Amino acid sequence: MSLESIKSIFEDHKNYFSEGETLSISFRKNQLARLRDLIEKNEKAIHDALKEDLGKSEFEAYVSETGFCILEIDKAIHNIDKWARTKSVSTSLLHFPASSYIKPEPLGTVLIISPWNYPFQLLISPLVGAIAAGNTAILKPSEVAPATSRIVADLIKNHFSNSYISVVEGAVEETQALLDLPFDYIFYTGNEFVGKIVMEKASKHLTPVTLELGGKSPCFIVGDVDLDLTIKRITWGKFFNAGQTCVAPDYLLVEEKHYEKIVPLFEKYINELYGKDPKISDDYGKIINQRHFDRLMGYFTKEEILLGGDSDREAKYISPTILKAQFDSSVMREEIFGPLCPLIKIKNIDEGIKFVNSRPKPLALYIFTNNEELETKILERTSSGGVCINDTLLHLSSDTLPFGGVGASGMGMYHGKFSFDTFSHFRAVMKRRQMLDIPIKYPPYTSSKLSKIRKLLKFMG
Repeated sequence: MSLESIKSIFEDHKNYFSEGETLSISFRKNQLARLRDLIEKNEKAIHDALKEDLGKSEFEAYVSETGFCILEIDKAIHNIDKWARTKSVSTSLLHFPASSYIKPEPLGTVLIISPWNYPFQLLISPLVGAIAAGNTAILKPSEVAPATSRIVADLIKNHFSNSYISVVEGAVEETQALLDLPFDYIFYTGNEFVGKIVMEKASKHLTPVTLELGGKSPCFIVGDVDLDLTIKRITWGKFFNAGQTCVAPDYLLVEEKHYEKIVPLFEKYINELYGKDPKISDDYGKIINQRHFDRLMGYFTKEEILLGGDSDREAKYISPTILKAQFDSSVMREEIFGPLCPLIKIKNIDEGIKFVNSRPKPLALYIFTNNEELETKILERTSSGGVCINDTLLHLSSDTLPFGGVGASGMGMYHGKFSFDTFSHFRAVMKRRQMLDIPIKYPPYTSSKLSKIRKLLKFMG
């Protein structure tokens, strides 16, 4: 798409927003219902695209992509009247006679940029919040998942006004052209490197941003714990989508007394979930492309393989693999984003906490223990975007919990009402009456007026 076309789309969106049609709650509900309808009616085509791009099974595609978005839409339709309601708040005696309220308002025209690992959900889920809040939106899907990008572009074009919701396909050039425009908000999901570019570009227009990034999410296995159930749940969370999940457990910090029991349990549950040859399993995904495949294979020559290690470059397949690692191993330098799981033996919980705190703050942190004292200690002495205790991934699927990062793992939050809030401006309004005008606020300011103000503020405190 030409740069002129991108700018023209942006101007059309700004003009459409200025007409005020998106302010209507009934309009927003209708658009959300339309989005829901297009997902349901085109579910197979969407799932086929996800299968082509990432090898996702129908179950995985529904649970983590289309079904996830439908649930978000239903929640928004059900709650939008409450979310968008003007809220009266108390007014200080200092301002009498007056009333005060907070009015949620749409930001305007927003840009949503999504990654390739969940190419449908991570584009449509933020869009739900943008629609609910009354914005117009331009979507930039990832070119690394071309089949999904194409189906999303076609569906949006055929079901929504091009001045209301548009899709801009393309790669770096198109993304840069979009980022040069003065959007009212930018919502970006992806890696830290590009996140910094997005933030730098946004700063030129003072455009607020949400950055959903990533990082190396640690997983503690400490104290009294059901190891069998623990490894079953970690196997599911780590190898879901072939490990290409921003909140997947990146590495395990295993207390010494549990360490030797871990690998046999992984073998048990990898076989149970994906069979003895995961390559032929319908439930095990593939690596997105050969560039990422080669990056992941680079770890195989540097680390000791404890389990797995099978691969096929042509099929973009890497088996669920367990690696022996140390704090300074090469596999510990950056987010893995694949089906490789390093095990690190720790002497005690303090050693694990110290290591986690020596690194950038992660998007997620996992704790497996039945010891509440250890659980509390880890929670209080670490920082992360979110935490899931005694399971993996599930915290991000709760619409009552904010999902987002902290520090290097991102800024801002969404899901449920948090999505509505992200794409809204909460406008503060005070209305005073044209009566009882108190002269104390007007010059000339005398010592008597100052004395009265001091007494009034002291009384109000």
